[in-house]
Amino acid sequence: MKGTRTVGFSIAEADSKRLERLTRIFGQGNRSQFLRVAMDEMERIERAERLKRLQAYGAERAASLDAPITAVEAVREVLKSRR
Repeated sequence: MKGTRTVGFSIAEADSKRLERLTRIFGQGNRSQFLRVAMDEMERIERAERLKRLQAYGAERAASLDAPITAVEAVREVLKSRR
């Protein structure tokens, strides 16, 4: 694979069988492939958590408004403020 490098990390002896099993399932027996799959999945989780926080922030902000506005009205206000 072009542009690759080896990185080392340690796992507890107790996790060895777990790593091998997960590597067979998600990496077709290839630890590098397993790590790529795991990183993709962790990024998906990170994005979902960030979206959840943003939604909570938006809900909190919307609840604090005296008169709730529609999404279209909010976009118009933002665009108006940028002119």
